[in-house]
Amino acid sequence: MRTLTLAFSPCPNDTFAFHALVHGLVDAPFAVEPVLLDIEELNRHGRLGTYDVSKLSFGVLPALGDGYRMLRSGAALGRGVGPLVVAREPRTLAQAAASSVAIPGRDTTAFLLLRLAAPELAAVEVLRYDRILDAVATGAVDAGLIIHESRFTYADHGLTRVADLGEWWEETTGLPIPLAAICARHDLDADLAHEVERAIRASVEYAFAHPEASREWMREHSQELSDDVCDQHVALYVNEFSIDLGDEGLEAIDRLLQRAPASVPGREFVDSSREKQV
Repeated sequence: MRTLTLAFSPCPNDTFAFHALVHGLVDAPFAVEPVLLDIEELNRHGRLGTYDVSKLSFGVLPALGDGYRMLRSGAALGRGVGPLVVAREPRTLAQAAASSVAIPGRDTTAFLLLRLAAPELAAVEVLRYDRILDAVATGAVDAGLIIHESRFTYADHGLTRVADLGEWWEETTGLPIPLAAICARHDLDADLAHEVERAIRASVEYAFAHPEASREWMREHSQELSDDVCDQHVALYVNEFSIDLGDEGLEAIDRLLQRAPASVPGREFVDSSREKQV
């Protein structure tokens, strides 16, 4: 049986969604070697084509060409899930953009959204996503672009919300915001890629049916996060789009990629026409 590297983040939404697949709780004609990395590290390896299957920001896809194909299952996409801009005191987005802003990576969808919403950015500093709140709170930077669980904890650092880029996107387009997708490396056989997509869909469905099954694994990788924050994280980022992108999800992805600064040759995803789509 072939072993595939499956790379994703240690965030609760990913450990919740992929727990069943990694632990052999759903049928798959392949074995899985999990690799858990920060999203910008995943994007960097995506540029290198390191892993067979990987979570990747939509923000990096324009740079990958035909290196990876999107799968229809396992994505982070929805409403009310967008990145936030925070600061120590109230200000407008334009004011924040004119100052120093810490970002979680230049290839992240969060940074793509910030560039679209505030084109006149002044200075940005790349920090790992879990270090941004402290950087803003201590005055190392004037504002921060936050993702993942930071959107639940920024107030604990005495910070205030400047802008919700997900709200901006939804008001501008009427569509949900695409954040990240599961992608199969382009040299993966099409039939095998289809099986990967099917197994990921089954893993997400298993997670919804058995929400406590992944609890200990989530705790292991979420470090200091409380169960309550983990649950909020999962509820926000794992939804019907994680099972299948559907027509609305694909339209949202197309709209985002069309607006990306770099030209995109066109969305490509594994052909799942053999199975009924949600």
